[in-house]
Amino acid sequence: MSELNGQSVKLTRPKLAVEIAGLKLKNPVMPASGTFGYGEEYAPYLDLNQLGAIVTKGLSLNPKAGNPTPRICETVSGMLNAIGLQNVGIEDFIKHKMPFLDQYNSPVIVNFFGNTLEEYVEVAARLEDVPGVAGLEMNISCPNVKQGGIVFGTEASAASAVVSQVRKKTSKPLIVKLTPNVTDIRVTAKAVEDAGADAISLINTLTGMAVDVKTRKPRLANTIGGLSGPAIRPIAVRLVHQVVQAVDVPVIGIGGISRAIDALEFLIVGAKAVQVGTANFVDPNAMATIIDDLEEFCQNEGIDDINDLIGTLDA
Repeated sequence: MSELNGQSVKLTRPKLAVEIAGLKLKNPVMPASGTFGYGEEYAPYLDLNQLGAIVTKGLSLNPKAGNPTPRICETVSGMLNAIGLQNVGIEDFIKHKMPFLDQYNSPVIVNFFGNTLEEYVEVAARLEDVPGVAGLEMNISCPNVKQGGIVFGTEASAASAVVSQVRKKTSKPLIVKLTPNVTDIRVTAKAVEDAGADAISLINTLTGMAVDVKTRKPRLANTIGGLSGPAIRPIAVRLVHQVVQAVDVPVIGIGGISRAIDALEFLIVGAKAVQVGTANFVDPNAMATIIDDLEEFCQNEGIDDINDLIGTLDA
């Protein structure tokens, strides 16, 4: 309510709803895979119904124990992780994790990966008829064992091949998550779009390393890890900007978002939604705050619908 000529006036709340590949989201904010577990871990601190969508930790065909510890370390304005894609596996997820998630009204997007093309296809096929799974997010930043250890996402032809095969096995909205560790991310983005991706999310972590100068050993047992957090945001904004101009499918922006003003950068360059990752470790309620602050920003700027802000970069 506000005062106008001594009378109370009810302000109209801005519309925050967006649509991604047929998925209707109440707002454009969701967790980044790998930072939110399976939702249960954050439920005591955050109302999951507030989120635009819930994105699960990445799933593989079989359970994975992940890398040895230490596998997380702080860096200036971010963190390095080498978790190794630890997860419960597809069967345990369907039996024990999905029933919990299915009680919420936020769409559930299941992130998944494989070490081979066949594993990607099998996981997607098993998720096809699982009740409550609204969409799939395909992580193509994983080693392709049969191709000498390359990463699917760093070679356009490999990315196209795996997306094309998965597309044949699922009718669900298919989001493909890209790695930034490539020469030109637009080439990969266009390849996965042509292969059948309904949307693209980016960026995954940047490859990094940290050293304990007293022991002269890597701070991660795996030596190399993925850099995330505010330090990578300008790179992520640039890459999202480039991909938005290269493809016609919706783009979801990821990388160093901890405040509404960070999310707005991605939306203005053309992302239809955003994912929040490292900030969840600092403040489990970060996404709820970002959603509230996005609404306040739109209200203060006279923006009735957040979609009117998307892609408005003046450059």
